[in-house]
Amino acid sequence: MASFERRSQVVVTEVMTPMSGKRALLPVLAFLLAAFSAPAAAADDKEIDTCLSCHSDRDASLTLASGETVSLYVDRDAFERSVHGTKLDCSGCHPAQAEVPHPELAAKNRAALSADHREACKSCHFDMYQKSLDGVHEKARGKAFVNAPGCVDCHGSHGIAPPKAPRTRVSATCSPCHAAIAATFAKSVHGRALGKENPDVPICTDCHRSHAIKGPHSDGWRLASYETCGSCHADEKRMAKYGISSHVLTTYLADFHGTSASLLKGTKTPNGPVVAVCVDCHGTHDIRSVKEVGPESLRTNLAVTCKKCHPDAGVNLQAAWLSHYVPAWNRAPLVWLVGVFYKIFIPFIIGGLVLQILLHLWRVVVNR
Repeated sequence: MASFERRSQVVVTEVMTPMSGKRALLPVLAFLLAAFSAPAAAADDKEIDTCLSCHSDRDASLTLASGETVSLYVDRDAFERSVHGTKLDCSGCHPAQAEVPHPELAAKNRAALSADHREACKSCHFDMYQKSLDGVHEKARGKAFVNAPGCVDCHGSHGIAPPKAPRTRVSATCSPCHAAIAATFAKSVHGRALGKENPDVPICTDCHRSHAIKGPHSDGWRLASYETCGSCHADEKRMAKYGISSHVLTTYLADFHGTSASLLKGTKTPNGPVVAVCVDCHGTHDIRSVKEVGPESLRTNLAVTCKKCHPDAGVNLQAAWLSHYVPAWNRAPLVWLVGVFYKIFIPFIIGGLVLQILLHLWRVVVNR
């Protein structure tokens, strides 16, 4: 680095002496750009070959002090195809095992080994590590759930693939721990479409995030859930493909429930049923298509849902709901006419009041 600095100083001196102005800086900028844009060094194949001379054995394993067994096998093809394959040496993630033979492993159980892995990932992905500290997995670990998943549990160790490649891989990653939820989701309208590689439906991380993972018991989760649904269902272009109204978010926020949810969002209000949100009517992982359910079943389900908060609710309550559609002449014409009337009547009344005040002030000035 010192020799580079001396060379750059010489170039600056030689260039700036005979030349002046902006043109004199061009050779210097070109030199610096070439120096700092040089490609990063590739992974050390010799080191990888040395490590894989032992770790390519499928039966290689290690028994920890706790009695737990850990596989030491590394699939070379999977590693070379991974995002780290051409960029990192083995010692980049395993600095404590850089010496051969390796020193005794400090981790005494799987939980401690997972913590070591998180520290290794943290050195390069500190921003993601910080986000994970706010996630439900890390909070569960803080409550003595030592086997809460860490980096390698979700991303893998040596065969790390790019995020969401393919998108179904994300759900497959979550399913071993959340098997019941994964089975329910797979039968839902979203899950079935995802199984057909539909890019328009959500995966686990779209609703729960990836590192700062939120769950139904997280602060503010329930009251802010309408924003999660609205991120897709308010997309006019995406919803047009399926004949679904894209006004779900605006119509929800315009009614009592949506207005209350938006006002309470961010407060310390409990996650209980304060107001109805999307999941109360549509479900969470078991979401079904409105067309699939049918109008009769939909009305029945709505009646049951409404009665949770409105025990005296009759059939007229859900019949008054416009199903997230904006009132129009061909849909709820009476509501549309009332809306048009008030759009004309209210400005007329306010305008007349302002005109009356202005005329009164003008008469006061004239009569002086």
